[in-house]
Amino acid sequence: MASVTAASAGAGFAPEQDRILSKVLWRIVPFLLLCYIVAYLDRVNVGIASLTMNHDIGISPSEFGWSAGLFFFGYFLAEVPSNLALQAIGARKWIARILITWGLISAATAFVVGPVSFGVMRFLLGLGEAGFTPGVFLYFTYWFPARIRGTATAAFLLGIPIANIVGAPISSSLLTLDGLGGLHGWQWLLILEGLPATLLGFVCFFTLTDKPEQARWLSPDERRWLAEVLAAERAAIAAKHSSTLRDAFTNWRVLVCAAVNFCAIIGSVGLGLWMPQIIKGLGFGVVAVGFIAAVPYICGAVAMMLWARLSDKGGERSWFVAAGLLVGAASLIVCGYATSSALISIVALCGAVIGIMCYQSTFWPIPSSFLTGSAAAGGLAMIVSIGNLGGFVGPYLIGVIRQATDSFSWALISVAAFLILAAILIRVVGISLQRQAGTADARTSPIAPLSKGI
Repeated sequence: MASVTAASAGAGFAPEQDRILSKVLWRIVPFLLLCYIVAYLDRVNVGIASLTMNHDIGISPSEFGWSAGLFFFGYFLAEVPSNLALQAIGARKWIARILITWGLISAATAFVVGPVSFGVMRFLLGLGEAGFTPGVFLYFTYWFPARIRGTATAAFLLGIPIANIVGAPISSSLLTLDGLGGLHGWQWLLILEGLPATLLGFVCFFTLTDKPEQARWLSPDERRWLAEVLAAERAAIAAKHSSTLRDAFTNWRVLVCAAVNFCAIIGSVGLGLWMPQIIKGLGFGVVAVGFIAAVPYICGAVAMMLWARLSDKGGERSWFVAAGLLVGAASLIVCGYATSSALISIVALCGAVIGIMCYQSTFWPIPSSFLTGSAAAGGLAMIVSIGNLGGFVGPYLIGVIRQATDSFSWALISVAAFLILAAILIRVVGISLQRQAGTADARTSPIAPLSKGI
């Protein structure tokens, strides 16, 4: 295949080149999607476990919010070092290590005896899982041109709704194992949902390939073409934006993106962890809660893929991010005011999840459009690590306000305010990138979207 030039890239991919990218998508994304399903399930299954665990070990609403959120402090501390280790050691080995570690810690959480031990295990789980999500985003920059990265990212992030669609009913059903083998139902839940991550860690050694140049499942010409496309893109980003680790830590756009992610995760994790109890408060039983909680994520899964494809096809990407955040905020406000109607509340929860999922699928291609090399490794990790502190603030904020008011109304409205702030901040980044590029499209690569995606 001929080398990629600016002219050929601007003309778009030939059909055989589209087939290469489709092959890469199908080879890489499904396995990582499965890993993310397990990761997110292990992160939020305590929301279902809390329906009986809190009473069994004596945890109050504010203590649950605090302890569950300690996961994100561990994540914050280890995020940047973990991503730099992935860049140095390779994705295959490092992601395998992450999977094995968090699987064992998640299963061990079944043996906590109170708020202190629960908080310690959540903190350790954060340390163990740190680096997985930003590591995958970094890994995608090794394989996917910028203009199709939104589709790849959205396909990977389907793990969030799928984990909730599949996990909520399964998790709530596992609570019925109460008493089996002398264990509580929530203990079986944590054990049985923690072990798959460890098994996937061993599978990872035989599944992932670190870089296109090492991909034996591509022909020599296919490897050469893909490597040249990505090398040209990295060179263009490095010439215009940031490429060193120091650049990542001093780039104001990185800090603003971290603030955006912080505000959005307050809504995402806060809502995810408390949704089972919000639904239970509408008058539903424990098993029904699991099935109802899956409905918003079914809606979110469909919406995020459609939104990501629209984002890849055209338009300034930050508008798509901001719109998703505003939809989520408006829905949370409706849910906060509609506490007397179960139907309206559930519809509003669907809207909130749709908005947050649309944010997730369109946000991450933005920082990777102005970061490459060590700047991408450090910058993406910093955005995730600072952002994930919102995963502590969200559950704790909701828990404190709920305990003080004996209602979720003001808690949800407060979370909505953070989503509105995030929408404003991402537009600041978008406007800045537009001005720098001198075009309505802030993305740096002129490569056409993939015609056949996942």
